[in-house]
Amino acid sequence: MRFIVIALLIAIVVSLASALLFVYRDSGQGADRAVKALTLRVTLSVLLFLVLIGGHYFGWISGHL
Repeated sequence: MRFIVIALLIAIVVSLASALLFVYRDSGQGADRAVKALTLRVTLSVLLFLVLIGGHYFGWISGHL
């Protein structure tokens, strides 16, 4: 479970960095690529949230109290 979460976090950061690169490299002309990269980042963030919620629900992740 830990590796899935770490992989999703890395994918989110890479997607965000690629969107930033598209914005700077294309000088405003490549907004479509930046929007697609940001859409992918939001999708990965939602997926990460669902994985964490599902992991807690099924007992794969335990809370520390």
